[in-house]
Amino acid sequence: MRVASDGRCAIKLPIKVVPGASRDAIAGWLGDALKVRVAAPAERGRANAAVEALVAEALGLPRECVRIVAGHASARKIVEIGGAQDAEIERRLASIVR
Repeated sequence: MRVASDGRCAIKLPIKVVPGASRDAIAGWLGDALKVRVAAPAERGRANAAVEALVAEALGLPRECVRIVAGHASARKIVEIGGAQDAEIERRLASIVR
């Protein structure tokens, strides 16, 4: 388990975002990054909000447990995930990404 700077237990996950897709979906692994497609456009934070919501929903976590901590204006981002143990998050990721 990694500890975030504010003392919460969290992990950081690299992701590659494809905004403006035909639908929201977790596409799988692209190297060490999780590839995420969102229908929202990459403007005024819409795609970022959609990414946070999609990852939270896919992992079965509340929306506030997932937040983008780096790469806000980039396709490559770092998402911090809290609210569950590392092993549980890895298990959930493995079940949704085949």
